[in-house]
Amino acid sequence: MHEKERHTIILSAVEERPVVTVGDLCNLTGASEATIRRDIATLDHEKLLRRVRGGAEALSPPQFVGLAGRPFSVNETMRIEEKQAIAAAAVELCDDGDAIIINGGTTTFQMVHPLASRRMQVFTNSFPIAEHLLKHSKNTVMLSGGTIYREQNIILSPFDNDVTRNFCARRMFMGAQGLGPLGLMEADPLLIQAEQKLIGQADELIVLADSSKFEQRSSLVLCPLNRITKVITDDRISDKAAAMLDAAEVTLIVAHSGGAQKNVAS
Repeated sequence: MHEKERHTIILSAVEERPVVTVGDLCNLTGASEATIRRDIATLDHEKLLRRVRGGAEALSPPQFVGLAGRPFSVNETMRIEEKQAIAAAAVELCDDGDAIIINGGTTTFQMVHPLASRRMQVFTNSFPIAEHLLKHSKNTVMLSGGTIYREQNIILSPFDNDVTRNFCARRMFMGAQGLGPLGLMEADPLLIQAEQKLIGQADELIVLADSSKFEQRSSLVLCPLNRITKVITDDRISDKAAAMLDAAEVTLIVAHSGGAQKNVAS
């Protein structure tokens, strides 16, 4: 990741939270602690943020606390070909008339293009997914209620009495902060709370994750591996990661950028 891109992520993060630690920024950017400390020092010198012990803070405290994780605008430019192939493979699992849930994210957003020619009932907490499908498809679209988090372009509610409980889906499609032996990981407690409600409304959970997600970790586990029905990833997945899914009896689908896909294990 280039310095300018790291600086954009760092400045976005400090605008969302009162204080962001060096560790948080390492997870967001994939950079080393030494690199992040240099970035913070540079941005502090340029008077774009304030360096504090162990991290950084905004010059003006945020009035609204956002979610942990990279902004949608940054994530959507990364590994775009892999995401498109993964999303196309996901839509191939669906039949017209199906009721599905699509969780917000930049990989799941790529599902909107192959969905343009389909007719399904789509429930989503993603404002851009809903907007695109309304404009460019004849799918029935339902949005969850709650607060729109601008950086992630996602709608979340901590309350149980929202419309989520009234939608029953055959499949739920979602991305991930990371995938490991303990399960599917996310970066923010509010995401965990909202996504667990969505998972409970679907018969199958299908995770769309490029191969880099098997190298990423978070302190928060959304659900164990045995709750996942299928994982769709790209052909750079390691043998170790594939074996981990096989041991958990999770079906692995490898999507190639050329459009081919292959069921590897179940």
